[in-house]
Amino acid sequence: MSTLTFDLPDSVKKNIEELAAREGFSVGQFLASAASEKLAVMVTMDYLRREASAGRRDDFDKYLDSVPPIPPTPGDEV
Repeated sequence: MSTLTFDLPDSVKKNIEELAAREGFSVGQFLASAASEKLAVMVTMDYLRREASAGRRDDFDKYLDSVPPIPPTPGDEV
């Protein structure tokens, strides 16, 4: 484990303390969870960008063309 020290505006600190208490977390647990969630989003976005850059439009069109032209299942309409 590591320790970080950083400055927060008083209003942000107060909101974090209130939310953490309401959810039954310590401030440290709350911040670790928030940082982990943000990290997961950023790692996922990097992965999706790499995958998208490797894709080819012709392959996409080929797979899209293989979808049968039938109406959507009820409830799946746009």
